[in-house]
Amino acid sequence: MSTKVSIQGYEGSFHQVAAQQYFGKDVEVIPCATFREVVKIAGNKKESDGGVMAIENSIAGSILPNYSLLQKSSLRIVGEVYLPIKQHLLVNPGVQLEDIREVHSHHMAIQQCLEYLDKYDWKLVETEDTALSAKKLHQHKSKHIAAIASKLAADLFELDVITPNIHTMKSNYTRFLVIQREDIAETVADANKASVNFNTDHSRGSLARVLTRIADGGINLSKLQSFPIPGSDWQYSFHADMEFDTLDQFETVISQIKPITTELKVYGVYKKGKAIV
Repeated sequence: MSTKVSIQGYEGSFHQVAAQQYFGKDVEVIPCATFREVVKIAGNKKESDGGVMAIENSIAGSILPNYSLLQKSSLRIVGEVYLPIKQHLLVNPGVQLEDIREVHSHHMAIQQCLEYLDKYDWKLVETEDTALSAKKLHQHKSKHIAAIASKLAADLFELDVITPNIHTMKSNYTRFLVIQREDIAETVADANKASVNFNTDHSRGSLARVLTRIADGGINLSKLQSFPIPGSDWQYSFHADMEFDTLDQFETVISQIKPITTELKVYGVYKKGKAIV
C-alpha cells in the first residue's frame, strides 16, 4: 500500500514534486485548496499518512501563517525537503513559439519569469495555480496558450516543455516540511536538526539568555522567527531551527533552556534536508 499525504495545490504542483522527492514516485497525494486543509487531513488517520507543507522560500521568505498552523496542531515534523523551483514554458504538442498569444500561470510564477516573458508580446493571465493552468491547457487543447509550471505538470498532462528554466533567479528554493501524526511519527535515524517553539518572560535579556545557552551548547541556530502572542502585552513566541551533531547534544541544550523559558515545545527532530541543484 502506497503512502498517502496531503499537499496544498493540485496534482503537478511543486508540493507534489516535494512529496515524491521525500516519499518516492509512488506516493499518493491528496490535493488541498488551503494549508489549513493540508494540516487537518494530515492529522486524520482515516484520510492520510501525513502531509507536505511549504514553510519558506529563499526569495519570498517565511510563510508565517503556516507556523501558526503547526503550533496549533499536534503534528510532528519528521523531515524536510529543499526543492529548487524550476519554471518551464509548457504548450500542447506541436505548438511553436510563434503560435503563442497568451501565457497562463500563478502570479508568483509569472513574476519569477518576467525577464524571459518581456521578450515577447504575450498577454499574461494570472491564475490560482501553476499546475491547474497546465491541466486546463491540456483539457482545452489550445494552440495559442502556454502555461508556466513544473516538469511534473508537463508529464502528467502530456504537454511539451517548449522552453525550460525560464525563471530569472536560478537559485530559488522552497523549503517543505514533512508532517505526521505523533502515533506514526518514527524516530529518525541520524537526526541532526530540530524545530522548537519557545516563549520567554518579559524581563530584560530573557531571549539573549536562551540564545547564549544554545550557542554555548555548540548548536547552530539556522532560523529564528518571532511571533507576537495574541492577547499578551508585547510578548513573543519564537520558532527556532537547530542543527546539531548528536541527539545527546540537542537534548542537553533543551534541558538547559527549559528552565529559562515560560513554554517550550519540540515540533520534531529530523534529518536536515539537502538542497539539490
